[in-house]
Amino acid sequence: MSLDVLFDPRSVAVVGASADPAKWGYWLASGALAGRSRRTVHLVNQRGGNLDGVPFLPDLGSLATVPEQVVVAVPPPQVRPVVVQGLAAGARCFTVITSGGSGPQEERELAALVTSHGGRLLGPNCMGVVDTTTELRLSWGDFPAGGVGLVSQSGNLALEIGRLLARAGQGFSRFVSLGNQRDIDAADALDALIAHEATRVVAAYVEDFRDGRRLARTLAAAHAAGKPVLLLTLGRSEASGRAAASHTGALVSARAVVDAVCRDTGAILLESAGELVDTAVLLAARHGLGQRRTRGRGQGQEQGQEQGQGRASRLGPGRAVPAGAAGGAPAAPEAARVAVVGDSGGQGALAADALAARGLDVPVLDGATRAAVAAHLPGRGGCGNPVDLAGAGEADLRNYARITRALLDGGDTDATVLTGYFGDYATANPAQTREECEVAEELAEAAGRAGRLLVVHTMARDTPALAVLREHGVPVYERIEQAATALAHAARFERATPYAPPERVPSPSPSPSPPPSSSRPIADGGYESVRTLLRSHGLDFPAAEFVGTADEAADAARRTGYPLVLKAMGLAHKTEAGGVALGIADETALRAAFARMRDATGATRYAVEEMAVHPHSVELIAGVRYDPAFGPVAVVGLGGVTAELLADTALALAPLTPGRARELLLSLRHAPLLTGWRGAPAVDLDAAADALCALARAASEHPELTELEVNPLLVHPGGAVALDAHGVMT
Repeated sequence: MSLDVLFDPRSVAVVGASADPAKWGYWLASGALAGRSRRTVHLVNQRGGNLDGVPFLPDLGSLATVPEQVVVAVPPPQVRPVVVQGLAAGARCFTVITSGGSGPQEERELAALVTSHGGRLLGPNCMGVVDTTTELRLSWGDFPAGGVGLVSQSGNLALEIGRLLARAGQGFSRFVSLGNQRDIDAADALDALIAHEATRVVAAYVEDFRDGRRLARTLAAAHAAGKPVLLLTLGRSEASGRAAASHTGALVSARAVVDAVCRDTGAILLESAGELVDTAVLLAARHGLGQRRTRGRGQGQEQGQEQGQGRASRLGPGRAVPAGAAGGAPAAPEAARVAVVGDSGGQGALAADALAARGLDVPVLDGATRAAVAAHLPGRGGCGNPVDLAGAGEADLRNYARITRALLDGGDTDATVLTGYFGDYATANPAQTREECEVAEELAEAAGRAGRLLVVHTMARDTPALAVLREHGVPVYERIEQAATALAHAARFERATPYAPPERVPSPSPSPSPPPSSSRPIADGGYESVRTLLRSHGLDFPAAEFVGTADEAADAARRTGYPLVLKAMGLAHKTEAGGVALGIADETALRAAFARMRDATGATRYAVEEMAVHPHSVELIAGVRYDPAFGPVAVVGLGGVTAELLADTALALAPLTPGRARELLLSLRHAPLLTGWRGAPAVDLDAAADALCALARAASEHPELTELEVNPLLVHPGGAVALDAHGVMT
């Protein structure tokens, strides 16, 4: 069922309405009444009373017309009777502010009751819903109008974001408080914001991702629709000090999974409400500029497009998406180009440093742009990048607009940052208020005409000129690092090339569902069982036999051949426990190693394995861990015993395609080791990618395994071979 009835109902009933401003019922009722020019509003309170002359009716059965949406703000024991009464009256949507009962089961039963009648439930235990475009305000607090849609599991965080947006001259198009998500969840709410024309930027604070695969597809759909999604979540410190049964368990934290999903879907994962607001303000301005491609000086839009992807704006919809280099790593995305102009050499230089530190390019301007800028500078002014006004602004305030316009029109850059004193002249000299505001108008008009971003960093605060800039959608920041960070996030959004996340796979459980006919549940997560499983999926292993005594080991060695490897079975971290002996050259060394290993580990079963030696090889770790929300997540990185120390890993939802697996390999910081470092031959990337796909496929087909790992996976110019493997059972 569409959520239109949630955001723009024809009629609303607030049950638990109050005339006391200290109570939730007052804010819900007064907010509902604010939209009565658009919809019918009913206020219900069994004790009677009124608000603004509107009488409180005793119950929903007393209403003259059917309420499309019912807002429930009564004590928990009364929630279900109110919902039952609302369904009988024909209501289609319920926003439950209080909890829905004594526990999760009662809340789930409440949601099932509503959905069984074809309705929808928001909450319980939520803060409400707001749509400033339809005059719907069913929540506590003030929600300034603007272009940001917010979905949040925290009410107070939403209020903080609202206040920060208001200070920045922005506000909400829609706000949805998710509460306990018994029916309407984050993906539902985000889908509604993506389709909402007035929502320019989507923001979300999510703690419980529920069906993470579905949410990932929603995030990718948002990027495809040109709607940036800014995400806040928890978990940055979860993995610290946590014991894990495998290297994979330590490397794939909940935060790392969300980070990988955001990279793959084009969403932007942020760390604070302030960072979210800074980025939202800039991205909303980007939308307001019409998202036009960059044009060169004197060129039409079509000619600008013909110049190639490298000239496309990386802060508008014309994203530069470089192709992968044949036989090697893909070309790095071209950084967004930023011009800096300031009335202080120091501030301009610091701005350039802040931008460069965040991966943005502050390029040398071409000759035509330098000439256009120099025409308005005094003799000692610098017309490079950054541009130093050197007193040109004090001499004539309109030089701010003239020089900024020259940079915006030049075609050299995708955005311009004006840094320094502008906006504060009227503070010292009120007589300049009118002129400074007129210059602010000219600055905003120049950005709009050029179709490029103008960002202002100023030492002023809340002056008339800054109000003009904000009214016209020009982002204004008090600190240069805010501006630089927001620009960097916007560039990341433009560079992203999302791919379709795979569908959800079976969940692990103590009694897993029958697996596909091609695979049977494995007996345990030990090397012998996991090796058999992975070989059936096409992964290559050295020849090996499994034994229990030294004599059996010697017999196996005669068939395997020397040199060989001896491994103790039943250990998650064999090397650390003394359970691995490499390069055993003969039977005497084998028996000695066997005795030492038995004493050190107490193992009762051992692997006698061919010693794999391949020149120019690289050790990788490849694993899959089952995430409760997102399902199996694949990880690959530099492996061996230093896997956690190096922490050079890449993650993606499993299963994988060969192309996606190859991208993960090439995204590693140490990828040059794979493609041929200092004249060494490149490893077989296709074989390495195939090995990752086999591992991810095996894990996806076996929900009884919560972790599955190959470490090391030895990749070399001739192929890839798994030297050890381990699994963790449900």
